[in-house]
Amino acid sequence: QVQLVESGGGLVQPGGSLTLSCAASGSIFTNSNMNWYRQAPGGQRELVAVVTSGSITHYADSVKGRFTISRDNSKKTVYLQMNSLKPEDTAVYYCNAFYIPSLMNYWGKGTLVTVSS
Repeated sequence: QVQLVESGGGLVQPGGSLTLSCAASGSIFTNSNMNWYRQAPGGQRELVAVVTSGSITHYADSVKGRFTISRDNSKKTVYLQMNSLKPEDTAVYYCNAFYIPSLMNYWGKGTLVTVSS
């Protein structure tokens, strides 16, 4: 059974930093593209960052240069380092695994990030 568990969310002041983690259970991690999405209050879920199974990264324009996604296959964990946070980064952040062999998507339950003074 696949489980994704996010951690690291919280309250941070504008300009601050946070690092989110997503730990995966099961055997899908190595062959999955790992993604972070976010959903702001009243908004739609949007893709924030991608790290492919081959460790190629992609970012939404809104976070490029401020966020860094990385993965540690030995720990089955994906990270999202978030710097220079803005109030508009406030959202629930979700970890997603896209398992390439079966084209299945798996989701975590999310972690709340609040950027406010």
